[in-house]
Amino acid sequence: MISVETTSNNSILIITPQGPLERQDFETIGKEFDQAIVSSGKVTGLMIKMKSFPGWENFEAIATHLSFVAGHHRLIERIAVATDNSFLKLVPGLASYFVHPKIQVFDLSETEQAISWLETGVR
Repeated sequence: MISVETTSNNSILIITPQGPLERQDFETIGKEFDQAIVSSGKVTGLMIKMKSFPGWENFEAIATHLSFVAGHHRLIERIAVATDNSFLKLVPGLASYFVHPKIQVFDLSETEQAISWLETGVR
């Protein structure tokens, strides 16, 4: 299960996993993503908030996740990862070689700074 929120101007999505990622989670994110595009014309940023990575429910969830990333990464300007997990702090650096958006890592307690960076691009 996953929680998806949008900021007041609907250009930033805040995603909080609440258990192993499922295929349906990416359908939920996709719907919110499409609504943000219709509402504000773009998705300025995506924030992923998680204490630790919950993993995927099954291979279908992994495949759906990869498909979502492939189909949407060029439509996002910036991604902020807010976490306290040291391993997760390394992953965005690797991902930046494969996806379009700029990626920054923040401590979980720095969500306001993460949103500010997503809005402005200035840290």
